[in-house]
Amino acid sequence: MLEKLQAIEKLYHELNEKMADPKLAQDRQQFQKVGKKRSELEVIVEAYHRYRDVLGEIESTKDLLTETTDSEMQDLAEGELNELEASLAKIEEEIKMLLLPKDPNDDKNVIVEIRGGTGGDEAALFAGNLYRMYSHYAENRRWKQEILSGNPTELGGFKEIIFMIEGRGAYSRLKYESGVHRVQRVPETESGGRIHTSTATVAVLPEAEEVDVYIDPSEIKIDVFRSSGPGGQSVNTTDSAVRITHLPTGIVVSCQDEKSQHKNRDKALRILRARLMELAEAEARSKEAKARKSQIGTGDRSERIRTYNYPQGRVTDHRINLTLYRIEEILNGDLDEIIEALSLVDQQERLKEME
Repeated sequence: MLEKLQAIEKLYHELNEKMADPKLAQDRQQFQKVGKKRSELEVIVEAYHRYRDVLGEIESTKDLLTETTDSEMQDLAEGELNELEASLAKIEEEIKMLLLPKDPNDDKNVIVEIRGGTGGDEAALFAGNLYRMYSHYAENRRWKQEILSGNPTELGGFKEIIFMIEGRGAYSRLKYESGVHRVQRVPETESGGRIHTSTATVAVLPEAEEVDVYIDPSEIKIDVFRSSGPGGQSVNTTDSAVRITHLPTGIVVSCQDEKSQHKNRDKALRILRARLMELAEAEARSKEAKARKSQIGTGDRSERIRTYNYPQGRVTDHRINLTLYRIEEILNGDLDEIIEALSLVDQQERLKEME
Protein backbone atom coordinates (compact mmCIF):
# COMPACT_ATOMS: atom_id res chain seq x y z
CA MET A 1 0.00 0.00 0.00
CA LEU A 2 2.83 2.40 0.86
CA GLU A 3 4.46 1.89 -2.56
CA LYS A 4 1.15 2.67 -4.24
CA LEU A 5 0.72 5.81 -2.13
CA GLN A 6 4.24 6.99 -2.98
CA ALA A 7 3.52 6.51 -6.70
CA ILE A 8 0.27 8.48 -6.34
CA GLU A 9 2.08 11.30 -4.53
CA LYS A 10 4.67 11.44 -7.32
CA LEU A 11 1.95 11.61 -9.98
CA TYR A 12 0.16 14.31 -7.98
CA HIS A 13 3.28 16.52 -7.97
CA GLU A 14 3.71 15.93 -11.72
CA LEU A 15 0.13 17.06 -12.33
CA ASN A 16 0.75 20.15 -10.19
CA GLU A 17 3.68 21.04 -12.45
CA LYS A 18 1.51 20.52 -15.54
CA MET A 19 -1.20 22.78 -14.11
CA ALA A 20 1.41 25.54 -13.67
CA ASP A 21 2.45 25.32 -17.35
CA PRO A 22 0.90 28.27 -19.31
CA LYS A 23 0.72 26.10 -22.44
CA LEU A 24 -1.74 23.72 -20.78
CA ALA A 25 -4.08 26.60 -19.92
CA GLN A 26 -4.48 27.27 -23.65
CA ASP A 27 -6.06 23.83 -24.13
CA ARG A 28 -9.19 24.18 -22.02
CA GLN A 29 -10.33 20.57 -22.40
CA GLN A 30 -6.94 19.13 -21.45
CA PHE A 31 -6.60 21.65 -18.58
CA GLN A 32 -9.95 20.48 -17.13
CA LYS A 33 -8.97 16.84 -17.55
CA VAL A 34 -5.65 17.32 -15.71
CA GLY A 35 -7.38 19.43 -13.04
CA LYS A 36 -10.01 16.76 -12.42
CA LYS A 37 -7.39 14.02 -12.06
CA ARG A 38 -5.34 16.23 -9.72
CA SER A 39 -8.42 16.82 -7.50
CA GLU A 40 -9.10 13.09 -7.32
CA LEU A 41 -5.52 12.37 -6.21
CA GLU A 42 -5.39 15.29 -3.75
CA VAL A 43 -7.74 13.56 -1.30
CA ILE A 44 -5.55 10.43 -1.30
CA VAL A 45 -2.32 12.43 -0.94
CA GLU A 46 -3.72 14.40 2.02
CA ALA A 47 -4.72 11.13 3.73
CA TYR A 48 -1.25 9.73 3.02
CA HIS A 49 0.38 12.80 4.62
CA ARG A 50 -1.80 12.37 7.72
CA TYR A 51 -0.81 8.69 7.81
CA ARG A 52 2.92 9.58 7.67
CA ASP A 53 2.52 12.24 10.36
CA VAL A 54 0.78 9.85 12.77
CA LEU A 55 3.35 7.14 11.98
CA GLY A 56 6.11 9.62 12.90
CA GLU A 57 4.37 10.52 16.17
CA ILE A 58 4.07 6.81 17.04
CA GLU A 59 7.81 6.31 16.55
CA SER A 60 8.60 9.38 18.69
CA THR A 61 6.26 8.18 21.46
CA LYS A 62 7.85 4.71 21.41
CA ASP A 63 11.29 6.30 21.70
CA LEU A 64 10.06 8.33 24.68
CA LEU A 65 8.80 5.16 26.36
CA THR A 66 12.19 3.46 26.08
CA GLU A 67 14.11 6.54 27.21
CA THR A 68 12.11 7.65 30.26
CA THR A 69 12.07 5.96 33.63
CA ASP A 70 9.43 8.29 35.07
CA SER A 71 6.33 6.14 35.72
CA GLU A 72 3.90 9.06 35.31
CA MET A 73 5.50 10.03 32.01
CA GLN A 74 5.35 6.40 30.86
CA ASP A 75 1.62 6.21 31.67
CA LEU A 76 0.99 9.39 29.66
CA ALA A 77 3.07 8.10 26.76
CA GLU A 78 1.29 4.73 26.75
CA GLY A 79 -2.13 6.46 26.68
CA GLU A 80 -1.00 8.68 23.82
CA LEU A 81 0.42 5.67 21.96
CA ASN A 82 -2.91 3.83 22.18
CA GLU A 83 -4.74 6.87 20.78
CA LEU A 84 -2.22 7.28 17.94
CA GLU A 85 -2.42 3.60 16.96
CA ALA A 86 -6.24 3.79 16.89
CA SER A 87 -5.97 6.93 14.73
CA LEU A 88 -3.51 5.18 12.39
CA ALA A 89 -5.87 2.20 11.94
CA LYS A 90 -8.72 4.59 11.10
CA ILE A 91 -6.62 6.43 8.49
CA GLU A 92 -5.55 3.07 7.01
CA GLU A 93 -9.21 2.10 6.49
CA GLU A 94 -9.91 5.52 4.94
CA ILE A 95 -6.99 5.09 2.52
CA LYS A 96 -8.12 1.59 1.55
CA MET A 97 -11.53 3.03 0.67
CA LEU A 98 -9.93 5.83 -1.35
CA LEU A 99 -7.77 3.34 -3.26
CA LEU A 100 -10.76 1.25 -4.36
CA PRO A 101 -11.24 1.38 -8.16
CA LYS A 102 -13.72 4.12 -8.94
CA ASP A 103 -16.81 3.41 -11.00
CA PRO A 104 -16.18 5.41 -14.22
CA ASN A 105 -19.87 6.33 -14.33
CA ASP A 106 -20.04 7.80 -10.81
CA ASP A 107 -19.82 11.44 -11.89
CA LYS A 108 -22.37 11.08 -14.70
CA ASN A 109 -25.91 12.40 -14.84
CA VAL A 110 -28.61 9.74 -14.67
CA ILE A 111 -31.71 8.70 -16.55
CA VAL A 112 -34.26 7.19 -14.16
CA GLU A 113 -37.04 4.95 -15.48
CA ILE A 114 -39.96 4.10 -13.18
CA ARG A 115 -42.71 1.70 -14.24
CA GLY A 116 -45.79 0.57 -12.36
CA GLY A 117 -45.67 -3.20 -11.78
CA THR A 118 -48.23 -5.51 -10.22
CA GLY A 119 -51.21 -3.74 -8.68
CA GLY A 120 -52.91 -1.82 -11.50
CA ASP A 121 -53.88 1.76 -10.59
CA GLU A 122 -52.31 1.42 -7.14
CA ALA A 123 -48.98 0.44 -8.73
CA ALA A 124 -49.18 3.49 -11.00
CA LEU A 125 -49.85 5.73 -7.99
CA PHE A 126 -46.85 4.20 -6.22
CA ALA A 127 -44.71 4.88 -9.31
CA GLY A 128 -45.81 8.53 -8.91
CA ASN A 129 -44.79 8.46 -5.23
CA LEU A 130 -41.33 7.19 -6.18
CA TYR A 131 -40.95 9.85 -8.88
CA ARG A 132 -41.77 12.56 -6.33
CA MET A 133 -39.34 10.98 -3.84
CA TYR A 134 -36.44 11.19 -6.31
CA SER A 135 -37.53 14.67 -7.41
CA HIS A 136 -37.36 15.93 -3.82
CA TYR A 137 -34.00 14.22 -3.34
CA ALA A 138 -32.67 15.98 -6.45
CA GLU A 139 -34.04 19.34 -5.24
CA ASN A 140 -32.39 18.87 -1.83
CA ARG A 141 -29.03 18.37 -3.56
CA ARG A 142 -29.68 21.26 -5.98
CA TRP A 143 -29.61 18.93 -8.99
CA LYS A 144 -31.54 19.74 -12.15
CA GLN A 145 -34.24 17.42 -13.41
CA GLU A 146 -36.16 17.07 -16.64
CA ILE A 147 -38.97 14.70 -17.64
CA LEU A 148 -38.03 12.89 -20.84
CA SER A 149 -41.15 10.75 -21.23
CA GLY A 150 -44.28 10.13 -19.19
CA ASN A 151 -47.41 8.01 -19.37
CA PRO A 152 -49.70 9.45 -16.67
CA THR A 153 -52.94 7.89 -15.42
CA GLU A 154 -56.23 9.65 -14.70
CA LEU A 155 -55.78 9.10 -10.94
CA GLY A 156 -52.49 11.01 -10.89
CA GLY A 157 -50.00 8.17 -11.08
CA PHE A 158 -47.73 6.97 -13.87
CA LYS A 159 -47.75 3.75 -15.85
CA GLU A 160 -44.23 4.84 -16.81
CA ILE A 161 -42.10 7.93 -16.30
CA ILE A 162 -38.56 8.54 -17.53
CA PHE A 163 -36.62 11.57 -16.33
CA MET A 164 -33.10 12.97 -16.31
CA ILE A 165 -31.29 14.14 -13.17
CA GLU A 166 -28.26 16.33 -13.81
CA GLY A 167 -25.73 16.87 -11.04
CA ARG A 168 -22.20 15.94 -10.12
CA GLY A 169 -22.10 12.47 -8.62
CA ALA A 170 -25.76 11.76 -9.40
CA TYR A 171 -25.04 8.20 -10.55
CA SER A 172 -22.78 7.50 -7.57
CA ARG A 173 -25.73 8.22 -5.25
CA LEU A 174 -28.70 6.85 -7.20
CA LYS A 175 -27.22 3.70 -8.75
CA TYR A 176 -28.33 1.71 -5.70
CA GLU A 177 -32.00 2.41 -6.48
CA SER A 178 -32.32 -0.01 -9.41
CA GLY A 179 -34.70 -2.89 -8.73
CA VAL A 180 -38.25 -3.68 -7.62
CA HIS A 181 -39.77 -1.43 -4.95
CA ARG A 182 -42.78 -2.78 -3.05
CA VAL A 183 -45.52 -0.85 -1.25
CA GLN A 184 -47.94 -2.17 1.37
CA ARG A 185 -50.87 0.12 2.15
CA VAL A 186 -54.64 0.55 2.06
CA PRO A 187 -55.57 2.11 -1.31
CA GLU A 188 -57.94 5.08 -1.28
CA THR A 189 -60.30 3.09 -3.51
CA GLU A 190 -60.42 0.18 -1.00
CA SER A 191 -63.62 0.42 1.05
CA GLY A 192 -62.88 -2.62 3.22
CA GLY A 193 -59.64 -1.24 4.64
CA ARG A 194 -57.58 -4.17 3.40
CA ILE A 195 -53.84 -3.74 2.91
CA HIS A 196 -52.75 -4.23 -0.70
CA THR A 197 -49.26 -5.00 -1.97
CA SER A 198 -48.14 -3.35 -5.21
CA THR A 199 -44.81 -2.92 -6.95
CA ALA A 200 -42.94 -0.53 -9.21
CA THR A 201 -39.68 -1.10 -11.06
CA VAL A 202 -36.87 1.46 -10.99
CA ALA A 203 -33.93 1.50 -13.41
CA VAL A 204 -31.11 4.03 -12.97
CA LEU A 205 -28.94 4.44 -16.07
CA PRO A 206 -25.82 6.61 -16.39
CA GLU A 207 -26.26 9.19 -19.13
CA ALA A 208 -24.39 8.16 -22.28
CA GLU A 209 -22.81 10.82 -24.47
CA GLU A 210 -22.51 10.40 -28.22
CA VAL A 211 -18.81 9.62 -27.74
CA ASP A 212 -19.77 6.79 -25.33
CA VAL A 213 -22.26 5.07 -27.63
CA TYR A 214 -22.37 5.32 -31.41
CA ILE A 215 -25.78 4.70 -32.96
CA ASP A 216 -25.63 3.75 -36.62
CA PRO A 217 -28.47 5.63 -38.40
CA SER A 218 -29.06 2.58 -40.62
CA GLU A 219 -29.80 0.48 -37.51
CA ILE A 220 -32.69 2.55 -36.20
CA LYS A 221 -36.27 2.93 -37.38
CA ILE A 222 -38.00 6.23 -36.56
CA ASP A 223 -41.82 6.53 -36.55
CA VAL A 224 -43.82 9.67 -35.82
CA PHE A 225 -47.37 9.83 -34.47
CA ARG A 226 -49.74 12.10 -32.56
CA SER A 227 -49.32 12.50 -28.82
CA SER A 228 -51.99 11.05 -26.53
CA GLY A 229 -52.89 11.70 -22.90
CA PRO A 230 -54.50 9.58 -20.16
CA GLY A 231 -57.19 7.32 -21.59
CA GLY A 232 -55.72 7.59 -25.07
CA GLN A 233 -57.26 10.93 -26.04
CA SER A 234 -55.28 13.00 -28.54
CA VAL A 235 -53.54 16.00 -27.00
CA ASN A 236 -51.80 17.25 -30.14
CA THR A 237 -52.93 17.96 -33.68
CA THR A 238 -49.53 17.33 -35.26
CA ASP A 239 -47.35 14.24 -35.57
CA SER A 240 -44.84 15.38 -32.95
CA ALA A 241 -44.46 12.14 -30.95
CA VAL A 242 -41.47 9.97 -31.87
CA ARG A 243 -40.85 6.25 -31.58
CA ILE A 244 -37.32 4.93 -32.20
CA THR A 245 -36.64 1.21 -32.64
CA HIS A 246 -33.07 -0.04 -32.43
CA LEU A 247 -33.16 -2.94 -34.88
CA PRO A 248 -30.16 -5.02 -33.63
CA THR A 249 -31.42 -5.16 -30.02
CA GLY A 250 -35.15 -4.57 -30.43
CA ILE A 251 -35.09 -1.73 -27.88
CA VAL A 252 -38.02 0.66 -28.44
CA VAL A 253 -38.15 4.22 -27.03
CA SER A 254 -41.11 6.58 -27.38
CA CYS A 255 -41.25 10.28 -26.47
CA GLN A 256 -44.27 12.57 -26.80
CA ASP A 257 -44.03 15.16 -24.02
CA GLU A 258 -42.69 17.96 -26.23
CA LYS A 259 -44.70 19.70 -28.95
CA SER A 260 -41.61 19.67 -31.16
CA GLN A 261 -40.85 16.48 -33.07
CA HIS A 262 -37.15 17.43 -33.04
CA LYS A 263 -37.09 17.72 -29.23
CA ASN A 264 -38.90 14.40 -28.79
CA ARG A 265 -36.43 12.74 -31.17
CA ASP A 266 -33.49 14.18 -29.20
CA LYS A 267 -34.91 12.92 -25.90
CA ALA A 268 -35.62 9.47 -27.35
CA LEU A 269 -32.03 9.20 -28.59
CA ARG A 270 -30.70 10.14 -25.14
CA ILE A 271 -32.75 7.35 -23.55
CA LEU A 272 -31.71 4.89 -26.26
CA ARG A 273 -28.00 5.69 -25.79
CA ALA A 274 -28.32 5.14 -22.03
CA ARG A 275 -30.08 1.80 -22.51
CA LEU A 276 -27.51 0.61 -25.05
CA MET A 277 -24.64 1.54 -22.72
CA GLU A 278 -26.36 -0.28 -19.83
CA LEU A 279 -26.82 -3.35 -22.05
CA ALA A 280 -23.14 -3.36 -23.05
CA GLU A 281 -21.99 -2.95 -19.44
CA ALA A 282 -24.35 -5.70 -18.22
CA GLU A 283 -22.92 -8.07 -20.82
CA ALA A 284 -19.37 -7.16 -19.76
CA ARG A 285 -20.19 -7.78 -16.09
CA SER A 286 -21.71 -11.18 -16.84
CA LYS A 287 -18.51 -12.25 -18.62
CA GLU A 288 -16.32 -11.49 -15.62
CA ALA A 289 -15.21 -14.77 -14.05
CA LYS A 290 -15.11 -13.23 -10.58
CA ALA A 291 -18.36 -11.30 -10.81
CA ARG A 292 -19.86 -10.59 -7.40
CA LYS A 293 -22.99 -12.44 -6.36
CA SER A 294 -24.32 -9.29 -4.72
CA GLN A 295 -24.28 -6.41 -7.17
CA ILE A 296 -25.44 -3.74 -4.74
CA GLY A 297 -24.17 -0.95 -6.95
CA THR A 298 -25.92 -2.18 -10.07
CA GLY A 299 -29.11 -3.87 -8.94
CA ASP A 300 -30.96 -6.30 -11.12
CA ARG A 301 -34.32 -4.87 -12.18
CA SER A 302 -36.05 -8.12 -11.23
CA GLU A 303 -34.68 -8.10 -7.66
CA ARG A 304 -37.00 -6.90 -4.88
CA ILE A 305 -34.85 -4.40 -3.06
CA ARG A 306 -37.10 -2.35 -0.77
CA THR A 307 -40.50 -2.38 0.95
CA TYR A 308 -42.49 0.70 1.99
CA ASN A 309 -45.04 -0.33 4.64
CA TYR A 310 -47.48 2.51 5.35
CA PRO A 311 -49.41 1.02 8.34
CA GLN A 312 -46.14 0.47 10.23
CA GLY A 313 -44.46 3.64 8.91
CA ARG A 314 -41.60 1.36 7.91
CA VAL A 315 -39.11 1.25 5.05
CA THR A 316 -36.93 -1.88 4.75
CA ASP A 317 -34.03 -2.34 2.35
CA HIS A 318 -33.76 -6.11 1.93
CA ARG A 319 -30.21 -6.14 0.52
CA ILE A 320 -28.65 -4.97 3.77
CA ASN A 321 -31.49 -5.72 6.24
CA LEU A 322 -31.87 -2.03 7.08
CA THR A 323 -35.23 -0.95 8.57
CA LEU A 324 -36.15 2.67 9.27
CA TYR A 325 -39.42 3.85 10.82
CA ARG A 326 -39.76 7.20 9.04
CA ILE A 327 -41.56 6.47 5.81
CA GLU A 328 -42.89 10.02 5.34
CA GLU A 329 -39.44 11.63 5.47
CA ILE A 330 -37.99 9.04 3.10
CA LEU A 331 -40.80 9.44 0.56
CA ASN A 332 -40.20 13.19 0.80
CA GLY A 333 -36.65 12.66 -0.45
CA ASP A 334 -34.66 12.01 2.74
CA LEU A 335 -32.72 9.09 1.22
CA ASP A 336 -29.18 9.81 2.42
CA GLU A 337 -29.18 7.38 5.36
CA ILE A 338 -30.22 4.47 3.11
CA ILE A 339 -27.86 5.41 0.27
CA GLU A 340 -24.87 5.85 2.58
CA ALA A 341 -25.53 2.50 4.26
CA LEU A 342 -25.72 0.78 0.85
CA SER A 343 -22.56 2.55 -0.29
CA LEU A 344 -20.67 1.44 2.83
CA VAL A 345 -21.67 -2.22 2.37
CA ASP A 346 -20.72 -2.04 -1.30
CA GLN A 347 -17.28 -0.65 -0.40
CA GLN A 348 -16.76 -3.32 2.27
CA GLU A 349 -17.62 -6.08 -0.21
CA ARG A 350 -15.14 -4.70 -2.74
CA LEU A 351 -12.46 -4.44 -0.04
CA LYS A 352 -12.92 -8.16 0.75
CA GLU A 353 -12.42 -8.97 -2.93
CA MET A 354 -9.08 -7.12 -2.89
CA GLU A 355 -7.74 -9.05 0.10
